Amino acid sequence: MSQGYLTTHILDTARGCPAEGIKIALYRVKDQAHHKIAEAVTNADGRTDTPILPAEHFAIGTYELIFFAGDYLRATGQASEDPLFLDQIPIRFGMARDDHYHVPLLLSPYGMSTYRGS
Repeated sequence: MSQGYLTTHILDTARGCPAEGIKIALYRVKDQAHHKIAEAVTNADGRTDTPILPAEHFAIGTYELIFFAGDYLRATGQASEDPLFLDQIPIRFGMARDDHYHVPLLLSPYGMSTYRGS
């Protein structure tokens, strides 16, 4: 059985708090085709309640997380323009080992960053 799994969370760096209520979709990318394998919404801690890709579904490969940040930015009064500077934020990454991967999003209305966390 695999020991690998994927977790994520979102921190609102403009407000200094976790970002609650953001939809996240996870896709497996193979031969330029996207296959949706999971969807979740962040809780009060800015995290998903369970790993977005649990060990029983883990496979080495290329993935893409899409963070649907636009509704959150509008709801919190941080963005009102149309179109938004940041709305749907894709992050494509590879998982090359049977390991725990953590891909967080640090979010503000006009910038974002990510890293491989722990």
